[in-house]
Amino acid sequence: MTLIVSGTNRPNSNTLKIAKYYQKALAQKGEKATILSLTDLPQDLISGGYYGKTLEDFEPLQQQITKAHRFIFIIPEYNGSFPGILKLFIDACKFPVSFMDKKAALVGHSTGKYGNIRGIEHFTGVCNYIGLHVMPLKLHIPNIAFEINDDGDLFKEDTLKFTEMQMDKFLVF
Repeated sequence: MTLIVSGTNRPNSNTLKIAKYYQKALAQKGEKATILSLTDLPQDLISGGYYGKTLEDFEPLQQQITKAHRFIFIIPEYNGSFPGILKLFIDACKFPVSFMDKKAALVGHSTGKYGNIRGIEHFTGVCNYIGLHVMPLKLHIPNIAFEINDDGDLFKEDTLKFTEMQMDKFLVF
């Protein structure tokens, strides 16, 4: 199973729109993918209530993560890196069953012109530490407001070309 992680808890985010785009595009390629949006994280997790204990509210998410064999992380740029909520999510997941020896593709995006290059590299380091194998083709989508149409679909020719290439390579990774 492929799990697409929408890497922010910001409501109605471009990150979630990209996740939905990837889910649709993968379905057209015959790959069923589920979206895990960080907006669905339990409030106790966010307030620090999980330290030293298991949260019942997190268990359904943990089951999804454990069952997944592949991940696509859609990651917005927050202050030159990735959102803290994404790191908190990773920290809350059981180790090693959540990520060890599984595969991941990374997609960064930003409102600026670099497409979260630094954040994707920072997150790659986290992935390496937890034993998650990261596909070398990482996507960086700059100026995201000009890349998504009103239906939430990516539409620029170069972006479509590279997202298609990334998905095709990911399916055989």
